[in-house]
Amino acid sequence: MRNFILSRVGAMIVILIALIAVMFVLQHISPMDPVKAQLGANASAEAVAARRHTLGLDQPLVNQFWNYLTGAVHGNLGTSFRTRHPVSSDLGDFFPATLELAMYGLGLALILAGVLRAVLFTGAAAPMFLLGILGLIVFYQKLGWVPANGRISVPNPTTGPTGMLTVDGLLAGRLDVVTDALHHLILPAVVIALGPAVAIGRVLRSSLLTDADSDYARTARAKGLSEGRIMLGHVLRNSVGGALSMTGLQVGLMFSGVLVVEQVFGWPGIGQYIAQSIPVADFPAIAGVTLMLGVLYVAINTAVDLLQAAADPRITVGGG
Repeated sequence: MRNFILSRVGAMIVILIALIAVMFVLQHISPMDPVKAQLGANASAEAVAARRHTLGLDQPLVNQFWNYLTGAVHGNLGTSFRTRHPVSSDLGDFFPATLELAMYGLGLALILAGVLRAVLFTGAAAPMFLLGILGLIVFYQKLGWVPANGRISVPNPTTGPTGMLTVDGLLAGRLDVVTDALHHLILPAVVIALGPAVAIGRVLRSSLLTDADSDYARTARAKGLSEGRIMLGHVLRNSVGGALSMTGLQVGLMFSGVLVVEQVFGWPGIGQYIAQSIPVADFPAIAGVTLMLGVLYVAINTAVDLLQAAADPRITVGGG
């Protein structure tokens, strides 16, 4: 098990270094000069040269890459051309909203994975932006059940340690903030949950049906074990590996889907942040979001591999 963990963590580190290297190369071939973007097009040659020296951009490429790599490891992702703030600070402001939406979307996906299969299959076939628009037309414009956009409508909502309104509202005892935040979360969370719910439910159901008819399940029935005990003690444990793997994949994909959904619902997360950064070629902001999503995707799938190994020790013996 130890060697399995070390191999998975080692692979994760290699992938992340490769991702950082790609961002470094893209930054250097980008036509946008980071120094002139910070100082302005009318900056003097002396000011540009001094700033370039301060940023280390006059050093050999190997040194520049090392500085970029170590900076990324320590959370230094550069300064946004648009906001003039450190990208890590901007992400700290915008990411909690995205994380909260993704967490509720994943929770709904896991709940819906076993129910309403026909409805889910129909919904999952449509693009997320189309589902969002249809949801607004039906549930906001026609029925008035949900708000149209934004994250909160309560004046002076609480601010807390997590940046997630439902959690910070609970910590502060502000039930009005919690209920209003949940009201705003309902529709966008359902939209991003439909696709993952279908994928996870399909894999889990297929595994359960296969294992429920396996030799060990029939042997357990012959011994007089109840169906519930067989399902919980034997079938579910052997079936959970495929569902875990699919969940890890869907969580990673869910964050990319959230970026689209945030545009439809005016959600103030990293989707809005990167959408405002792309038109002005704010490369540090774009690279910062890309690196953060890459870290999340790789870390989540590494964690899923370790959970699968814990659920089925045969994975470590067979090498994964």
